[in-house]
Amino acid sequence: MKKFYITTAIDYANDAPHIGHALEKIQADVFTRYQRQKGKKTFFLTGVDEHGIKIERAAALVGKSPKEFVSQNSDKFKELKKILNLSWDDFIRTSDKKRHWPGVIKIWQSLDKAGDFYKKKYKGLYCVGCEAFKTEKELIDGKCSDHQKAPEVIEEENYFFRLSKYSKIIESKIKNDEIKIVPQSRKNEILSFFKRGLIDISVSRPRKSLSWGIPVPGDSSQVMYVWLEALVNYLSAIGYGRNSEFKKFWPADIHFIGKDILRFHAVIWSAMLISAKLPLPKKIFVHGFITVNGQKMSKTIGNIIDPVDLAKRYGADALRYYLLREIPAYDDGDFTEEKFRVRYNGDLANGLGNFTARVLTLASRDVNLRICANKNIDKKVKEIKKSVEQKLEEFKFHEALAAIWQLISFGDNYINKTEPWKIANLDKKSRVLMDLIMILKNSAELLEPFLPQTSEKILKSVKISQKIIKIKKGENLFPRI
Repeated sequence: MKKFYITTAIDYANDAPHIGHALEKIQADVFTRYQRQKGKKTFFLTGVDEHGIKIERAAALVGKSPKEFVSQNSDKFKELKKILNLSWDDFIRTSDKKRHWPGVIKIWQSLDKAGDFYKKKYKGLYCVGCEAFKTEKELIDGKCSDHQKAPEVIEEENYFFRLSKYSKIIESKIKNDEIKIVPQSRKNEILSFFKRGLIDISVSRPRKSLSWGIPVPGDSSQVMYVWLEALVNYLSAIGYGRNSEFKKFWPADIHFIGKDILRFHAVIWSAMLISAKLPLPKKIFVHGFITVNGQKMSKTIGNIIDPVDLAKRYGADALRYYLLREIPAYDDGDFTEEKFRVRYNGDLANGLGNFTARVLTLASRDVNLRICANKNIDKKVKEIKKSVEQKLEEFKFHEALAAIWQLISFGDNYINKTEPWKIANLDKKSRVLMDLIMILKNSAELLEPFLPQTSEKILKSVKISQKIIKIKKGENLFPRI
């Protein structure tokens, strides 16, 4: 079996997950299920980033040790697997000394052996929210654009990584799509970054400034920069630093990340891998952010949306559908409860749910069903399948779902046009009902990566084996809100 390795960004464990975290995990889950449908041996990794100043300070504010604090939040991210019906294979924590740390130590030693570290005194502007140093040019009115706070002035002696050394080779690999960045707009964005020229980056902090992190090998007075060690999770989870098993899956076929961390993945991660003489990831898919009523999610505003609450109230598949259909794959998208209900009632209750109920009700009344082919129906199904596959290969989840809904609408119109309840000829009626059953069955199979629970319910209601057809009405898939 051909391997396929999918990762998401590891989430920062300084708080509970919000709807933005859910979007990325669901997108990656859809792509994982799609690859498995194609028969590939697919490994899906996610996890949490648990080190850094932000964690240390957040833990202190609530009177907990960093270890206790991250364990509590990491459990909340782990729970998303069941709540959102995700199919990841592994969940890595960067505080895991047995699984993560050996890989981090090995890559540090590899970069050191390549002569890519040096130590110097440094004064810079550090944004705790980003866990990154900023230049004056990156600030707006002296503040970080993402966190609206002035960075802290830090003056200390740190280890530096020779990022500038790899500027031309990384730029070339991105231009030539050796590291393919999707969408094109994000590729253009990162290529424009190279025009400014890459500068070497600080990759450690004095232990007296930051105690919660991984010590630098051979220098216990320094702790590794959180971003340098966090990126290694993609390797450490599959065995790097512990055994050679990681070679079965590395390089990653696709990294799913948010637009705010593209630079870390396309530039710093690539430079680290080249320095360590390891293959580069094949693709990086970059999604946008979710706003709420047109505003950025913020604790201050109080508009953080809890995906757990939504999934419990409306069901995991309803939430999966909204995020995949309403949020543009390449850009930012907006969430409101009103939009959610409109999508739910219009597309799920009145659309898929109603079509499923109509077909199963009509077919369950007919005991004379027999398998028969309809070339026109087969042609329509093949067209839709091809369109869905093409859209998924481009990570256009919203357009893939729109294509499936074309098949559902086609089925609804077919019912209205043929009016099977009026057909007196039993043979003709059986053929029409079988057409509808095949449309429904194929719709359910196409929906499996997107709405796995719903797909399973439909397929359990439609059993076709050799010449035997069993139809079970089943439950109401999406009761109207």
